[in-house]
Order: sequence, then C-alpha cells, then structure tokens
Amino acid sequence: MATDAITSRARGESGSIRVLIVDNDAAHAEAVSESLERVGYACTVATSGPQGIKLIDDEDFDVVITDLVMNDVDGLAILKHAKEKLPDAEVILVTGHGTIPSAVSAMQQGAFNYLLKPLDLSQLRAVTEKACESLRLRRQNAELNRRLDERFGFEGVIGSSRQMHDVIDRLKRIAPTDASVLIQGATGTGKELVAQAIHQNSPRKNKPFVALNCAALSENILESELFGHVKGAFTDASSDRVGKFEYANGGTLFLDEVGDMPLATQIKLLRVLENSEITRVGSNEGIAVNVRILSATNRNLEESIEAGTFRSDLYHRLKVVTIDLPRLVDRTQDIPLLIEHFLKYFAKRHNKKIESVSAAARRRLMAYDWPGNVRQLRNVIESMVVVDFDGVLDVDDLPSELSDAPEGGDEPRGDSLAALVGKPLSELERLFIAETLQQTGGNREAAAEMLGIGQRTLYRKIKEFQL
Repeated sequence: MATDAITSRARGESGSIRVLIVDNDAAHAEAVSESLERVGYACTVATSGPQGIKLIDDEDFDVVITDLVMNDVDGLAILKHAKEKLPDAEVILVTGHGTIPSAVSAMQQGAFNYLLKPLDLSQLRAVTEKACESLRLRRQNAELNRRLDERFGFEGVIGSSRQMHDVIDRLKRIAPTDASVLIQGATGTGKELVAQAIHQNSPRKNKPFVALNCAALSENILESELFGHVKGAFTDASSDRVGKFEYANGGTLFLDEVGDMPLATQIKLLRVLENSEITRVGSNEGIAVNVRILSATNRNLEESIEAGTFRSDLYHRLKVVTIDLPRLVDRTQDIPLLIEHFLKYFAKRHNKKIESVSAAARRRLMAYDWPGNVRQLRNVIESMVVVDFDGVLDVDDLPSELSDAPEGGDEPRGDSLAALVGKPLSELERLFIAETLQQTGGNREAAAEMLGIGQRTLYRKIKEFQL
C-alpha cells in the first residue's frame, strides 16, 4: 500500500459505528481495521497524519484510533483536531513504551484511553467498545436533555410545575409577536433569561439583543447609554457615541429594573416608544429606530405609580403583555429538574465528572428557602461542582449558607426509619418511586433520570405498583 493511501471501507449496516484509524504503518493499520470490522465496525484507514486531518474535516467518525508518533502530524495534533471538528468522537491513542508520558498528557487533553504497542487486538476491541458505550451514553443524555427542554422548557427556561407550565405556554404564544413585554418577578427568578428566550424565538432573532440595567446608572449616564450622545454634549463627551437603541436597531432592547428609571428619563423613553425615533444627548436631530422593547422589574409598578415614582402612561406602553415569574420557593417541584440541568452544564463547563448528588445533599437543596431564587441555586450548584473531588456532590460540598440549613423532613430517621423495618423491599421501592414522582410533579422523564433507571423500567414499575 502506498504511504499516503487512504482506504475507505463501506459503512456496513445503517447505524454502524464509524472508526478512523490513523497510522504511518500501513500493515499495522490494516490489521487493526480488519480486527474491528470482524465485530461490526465500519473502518476508514489513513496512513499519514495529514490524510487523517483531511478525513476528519470531510467525514463524520464516532471513534478515532491514532498512533502517537508519526511524521508531519503526530497523534496529539490528530487528537486536538478531532476534538475541535468531531466534539462527540472518542479518541484512542496507540503508543510505544518510550512515549507513555506523552500519552498520559494526551489523556488530560481529552483522549479516551491509550494502548501500548504491540497491540493486543482483543484489548483494542474491548477499549473501542467502552469508547462506544461512553459515546452512546453521552448521546442518550443529550437526547434526554433535548426532550426535557422540549417538553418542560423553553430556551433554558425550565420547569414542570403548574406555574412554570403556564409561563412557558405564555412565552411560546407571545415570542413570535412584536408586542412589548413586561417581565415581573423577584431578584434571581430569571427575568433576563426569559427576555433572551423571547428574542430567540421571535422574527428578530438574527438581529441584536441588547440589555441595559436601569438601576445601575445615574440619570445622565443612563440617557447617554440609551440614546447616545454627540461630541461636546457634556464635559467628558470627546466623541460621538451610539446608544443602546441604535445598537439594538432591528432587534430587541431589554430594559432591566425599569422601575428604577428616573422620571425625567421615563418621559424621554415614552417619547421614543410613541415616535420610534431617538435624539442623541446634545443633538436636535432625530434618528429613526425599529426596536422591540422587553422590560423587567422586581417592583410593584402599580404601587410606584401611586407613589408618583413611575409614569402610568409609560407603564401601559411597556405592559402590552406581562409575564409573572414565581419565586423558587413557590415552585419547589422544579428544583430536581434545575439541579440536573445546572449539574450537567457546569460539569461540562469545568471539565468535571459528576455522577450524582447524594440523598442528604439533595434534601438540603430541596428544604432550603432560596431567597436568591434560581440564580442562587445556579451559583450553589456551580460551587459544588467546582469544589467536589469524588464525583458525588455531598453535604460537605455545600457552600456556607446551606451547610447549616435543615435537611427537611423527608429522610426516614429514628422512629421513621424504624417504621420501615420489616416492610418488603417491593414496598420500599414503591414508596421511593412514588416520592420521586411527587418531587418531579409527575414528570416521568425527570423521575427516571433521578432514579437512574430507563423510562421503560419506570413505566413498568408504575404499572406494577399502580401508581
């Protein structure tokens, strides 16, 4: 076989696992390919690093098996390129004894495993099968997350509670319109996330989404941020500046904490909403803008109107449609879903392998009153993921504000535990499944994931126990 030859083999049956073998030694690559094809894999051989790179660019593979030491392009370069172009694929390195430190380094860079030459083909098949199993599990989890989001979420807005079901249903109906939306809720309930979800599902999704916190700025700076200014408009105005309205032109402008906006600025904002035209600070020239306004507040704006701190006419302009976000303590059945969502997100973000949350830690998380709402839960899960060292988030991983919190009353201890002694295991299983279903609000997909069983198994148990 020529040194740079590539042998592309048939895919075999539909759904066959595709394996790319990259090795300068053509005979060795052929032996590996034939061994794997005998057990059903569809193999492609590249006998040089550059050819392997090209195949990764041009085709899809599930597993890449590459020699570590090659001319021109080595196995580490193949690994890096595969991770960039085929993020789902697993990479197995083949190395001689003298390059074991490099192979260990490659493991830290994301390789699935490494094998020593001369290859034991039965060991190769076993490691390849483990790589495929890892790949299958990842894809199953991704599909489950997609289905959970499809059924119990909307662009990251997640919940199976009745309150969040109503919110998500409302979001799906108003997002495709161009109506102004006022999002109301306590701090940390996810108001900006909801605004982003509306934008991403609107006809303006390919245009800018621009956010501005109205509570963080003085009146003069806020007006400059909103409308822009011209050179010389004030002492520090050394050049013209484009404001948020112009940046958001054609897209969506999100005004966070709009209830804190000064009255003078409210008048100017109302004028923009009525005329679709802004005037930069220090200028008399009007500039046409086409912007959808989404706003949010943690205040009761009707009370602010009575107190004279918010304009009634602006309020009615902003609240063509309202979204009311519940506090987390009022939708505790969503906490298990949110825990799993944030756990997966931060484990991936921080490159940590987290298997589960312990029962004791989960009880603490369920019993806490969450004054900071979803934002606080998100931060707590991230903190736990970062400090964890054994793959199981436990009570000792909780941050200080939760470490002394009560565990809640759902753990059977003392007399409660004694009351369970003597019950058949089947009855304990029934009680456990029933409690999990209650915590997830009847969400069977989420319950199956929490229980660590397949959905078919859960459905069978529900039927068996008549739940």
